[in-house]
Amino acid sequence: MAVSQVVRSEWTKIRSVASTVWTLSLAVVVTLALGALISALSKNEFDNMSARDQLSFDPTFVSFAGMTLGQLAMIVFGVLVVSNEYSTGMIRTSLAAVPRRGTFLFSKIAVAALLALVVGLATSFATFFLGQALLGSHRASIGDPGVLRAVFGGGLYMTLIAVFSMGVATMLRSPMLSLGILMPFFFLISNILGNVSATKRIGQFLPDQAGSRIMQVVTPLDDDTPYGPWGGLGIMVLWVAAAVLGGYLLLRKRDA
Repeated sequence: MAVSQVVRSEWTKIRSVASTVWTLSLAVVVTLALGALISALSKNEFDNMSARDQLSFDPTFVSFAGMTLGQLAMIVFGVLVVSNEYSTGMIRTSLAAVPRRGTFLFSKIAVAALLALVVGLATSFATFFLGQALLGSHRASIGDPGVLRAVFGGGLYMTLIAVFSMGVATMLRSPMLSLGILMPFFFLISNILGNVSATKRIGQFLPDQAGSRIMQVVTPLDDDTPYGPWGGLGIMVLWVAAAVLGGYLLLRKRDA
């Protein structure tokens, strides 16, 4: 089967499964809603902040507060794209139709990543403009230094979260096992390691903490992170590449 046919097949699979469509829709809604809420609250609380906090106030990053829950939906999307075929047994049919497993996997990832990128960028720009409108006089402009990079970075971050999840799901094959590992990793383990002084330097190199730097415009006064926005995104890309490579190697070696 030609690569173009495999790509079309994967596109048909993704758009025909209601759960993946609803998951992407949820990513948009929760990111916008929570970002708007935090932006409105930040505007009201700005005058009560300490002088130090006001100097570190990052209106762009505040509008992306909803990414915390938005990435949850992207994780679910990435897992479902891969593991739905394993849970239904369709993986045997897919691999029989596309014996070249590398072509099968990378076509699936390419289609899903492109869809995640479109949704991620649209969500990032929408949540930025909505958040800045609610911040009033404390808002940032898209033309301010570093802001456009941060907004594009928000879309890239959501895409990379989805692709990382696809790589992990390919290795584990089970949707429940994949979500059972990814959810605690991003929402519990990463936060603990990043906020405890003894493990903070380890936490800085986890994919979500490193990748989220791309969305920051104002550097906190006490920040000692050893890399910048693009360096952080680069670290996240390495995590994603490792997950996808691991999924590919295991897919090649084992039966469906």
